[in-house]
Amino acid sequence: MKNSNSISREGYLHENYHYFHLRDTAGQERSFHFHDFDKIVLLLSGKVDYTVENTVYPLQPWSLLLVRHHAIHRALIDVSAPYERIILYLDPGFFERVFPSAGLMDCFRMADRTGRCLLLPDEGQRKELSAFLTSFEKALRDERPGSDTMCDTLIAQLLITVNRISAADAPAADRAVDEKIGRTLSYINENLAADLSIDTLADRVFLSRYHFMRLFKEQTGSTVHQYVRQKRLLYAARLIREGVPAVRAAGDAGFNDYSVFHRAFRTSFGISPTDLK
Repeated sequence: MKNSNSISREGYLHENYHYFHLRDTAGQERSFHFHDFDKIVLLLSGKVDYTVENTVYPLQPWSLLLVRHHAIHRALIDVSAPYERIILYLDPGFFERVFPSAGLMDCFRMADRTGRCLLLPDEGQRKELSAFLTSFEKALRDERPGSDTMCDTLIAQLLITVNRISAADAPAADRAVDEKIGRTLSYINENLAADLSIDTLADRVFLSRYHFMRLFKEQTGSTVHQYVRQKRLLYAARLIREGVPAVRAAGDAGFNDYSVFHRAFRTSFGISPTDLK
């Protein structure tokens, strides 16, 4: 198992979406990681706590967790209970191209903006989700012409349902989050090119350096340096994909030394900034 203090990129999506229906008799503690795609987790049975950025979400059967691309997260699984779940990887660009006015990925944007990643469907919504799962898994087994289109349509229907659940403002589960660390994370994400040293961040929330470092690690599973560096790398990667020259992207993301940025980028993503472009 990787060091739980590290943050890694996991999983690749070479399709428009990928559906998993998984059943385990044992679980494991996952390292903090992120994806380049959006992800839905639907718990069917078991005991698992998901940490997304600075928030811990205790999942319960039929709860939906929305994890937007590049969000740092981890699952902590209780090995004493069988763990059954649906996991759906989604390429947001595909759905926005095919259904440009449907707003199918709006639920992820709302989760990212509000920090409410966990949805708790009511009984009627659970029945809708159950019917979807039955229909979709049947379509996956269907080898007749048109089955791929049927699957695409059903995934779109699922996203419509998830967006309606999100828009209904279903009550979220209790969250174990420290308000000062939450403010710090927001500040980091909005000021990546600024001075984000430990002393500066600790002073902003009126904590001692030692207490701030301990609390940050406790809440996020990462050191301040690891978190800031990974967020800066993710932002630089996004700028490069949008066509910004790598040197400028590094500076805009808060890296003053391009050679340091280049090494960190290659270590984190496995490719150089120019290869990504």
